[in-house]
Amino acid sequence: MQSVRNLFRGPWSSPVRLDGKTVIITGANTGIGKETARDLAKRGARVIMACRDVEKGEVAMDEIMQDSGSKDIVLSKLDLSDTKSIREFAELINKEEKQVDILINNAGIMMCPYSKTIDGFEMQFGVNHLGHFLLTYLLIDLIKKSAPARIINVSSMAHTWGPIRLDDINHEKSYDSKKAYGQSKLANILCTRLMAKKLEGTGVTTYALHPGVVQSELWRHLSAPAQLGVKMIKPFTKTSVQGAQTSIYCAVAPELEKTTGGYYSDCAPASCSQAARDDEMAQKLWELSCQMLGITWD
Repeated sequence: MQSVRNLFRGPWSSPVRLDGKTVIITGANTGIGKETARDLAKRGARVIMACRDVEKGEVAMDEIMQDSGSKDIVLSKLDLSDTKSIREFAELINKEEKQVDILINNAGIMMCPYSKTIDGFEMQFGVNHLGHFLLTYLLIDLIKKSAPARIINVSSMAHTWGPIRLDDINHEKSYDSKKAYGQSKLANILCTRLMAKKLEGTGVTTYALHPGVVQSELWRHLSAPAQLGVKMIKPFTKTSVQGAQTSIYCAVAPELEKTTGGYYSDCAPASCSQAARDDEMAQKLWELSCQMLGITWD
């Protein structure tokens, strides 16, 4: 739980501009993704909002354009539960964009009833981890060409909830929505750390973060008693604006330019679990992820 000091802190303040930079934000039509898009648009970035729900995305884009005064905002369809959609989105970006300076893998699904993606992956692992892993892989050459560039993965303190189940990655033997969510968020941190090593010397840096306990649509799949519990802790949770601050910090803070692979919370370095620092597991997960997606990423 955040300290009271952090709960009531205003937006992270920095005059850094992003003129001439291109940013992709997944899940930018709602919650912290939308607030991140709004902030970076105000800093002069070209913002590509990658959204599954195009109708909601259009409403959010119009609002951000009016609020930021920026006309350089693009909406593009991306469904992270469908590898075909991810490949189509990446193909479009690689063809039409000269650069991608910042990729923010923000979209997520939380504690949903058991279901599978179009490609047969457990939904939370498929969207939160594999979808973003594939997207990053497909854009990595363009990101390298844009260096110095940043890749930001929105993880969660929930990474402590579930181990990586290499022998039952899709939770087919038994399903616990909380543990499956934890596994997907743990995967985010493990791959952020390993990616940092793989990208050493390229000018591309990586960051994982916990946005805080945020009032958002992520809670929609919770049971009625759990929903009641969320309402009771609402005074101690963050708004979407507050929740977006660490994503914004990782995207723009000049002091992070020379650091890579770290985990952040409340706009500062934070400690993650021992399981999230397991390099051997990171390598095994990386290899399994490549195998599941049918890609080779050395």
